[in-house]
Amino acid sequence: MKPRVPLIGEPIAVDLVNTRAIIAGDQVDMMGTPAELWEWLTRQADRLTMPTRAEQSSLDETDLAAVHEVREHTARTLAHVRLGKRPPADALRGLNEAQRAAPGIRKLSWRGGSVVSTVERPGKLGVRVAADLAEAAAELLTDPLIEALRECEERNCVMLFVATNPRRRWCSPAICGNRVRVARYYQRHKTSA
Repeated sequence: MKPRVPLIGEPIAVDLVNTRAIIAGDQVDMMGTPAELWEWLTRQADRLTMPTRAEQSSLDETDLAAVHEVREHTARTLAHVRLGKRPPADALRGLNEAQRAAPGIRKLSWRGGSVVSTVERPGKLGVRVAADLAEAAAELLTDPLIEALRECEERNCVMLFVATNPRRRWCSPAICGNRVRVARYYQRHKTSA
């Protein structure tokens, strides 16, 4: 059973890694098609430079592959850093290359009585999205918040989250937290019967 959409709300780099899950023992890619990538980008629109509606139809497998590559580099890097280990050099190099492939140019404009800036990137859609995501990974990796990165404690879950509350143990209290509580309840009542 594939979930409809991945959880969001963590730093972008964590949300990206969390587009892969394990469900009923199988690894599931919730961003396995260009359409699912578009849906994820739409849900992240307030935090990413959103492609235009016209570009939606241009999303293809090469765009998806560029994003998947950044996701893999991000996942490998976070896995090492989370454990206090040196990340693989090729993963860091991959994140750097993704950013270099579509460097961000900060464009200033006047809007609503003040100067605002937006980042514009040249190139094909997938390369631009991959660069945005690699930059988000770089920002998280250099942020002190990285110290609070945790893996969900539900035994069948692989999701990551930032534990801003030190007592937080699950990626989603409503999903994994509830699953653990129900299992404990069942175990207590099974042994007492």
